[in-house]
Amino acid sequence: MRLDKFLKVSRIIKRRTVAKEVADKKRISINGKEAKSSSEVKVGDELEIRFGNKTLVVKVTGLAESTKKEDATKMYEILRETAPEKD
Repeated sequence: MRLDKFLKVSRIIKRRTVAKEVADKKRISINGKEAKSSSEVKVGDELEIRFGNKTLVVKVTGLAESTKKEDATKMYEILRETAPEKD
């Protein structure tokens, strides 16, 4: 499954166009390698997504062409989530 589609279907990022933009700005890596929006995602892959102020590391646990909102979180497992330190 394409990276941008996985991010949308899993609801990590709400819109596919936004997922594509984030990937094209080199803010996503798959298993430690820089990823494009068209990169293939497989079960077991580790994704690191760098948002403006936080980093999210997830492990892909399942793939589906479409999901209901309550089933979307079954597609990934959050390994780490880091936010900037507050003063």
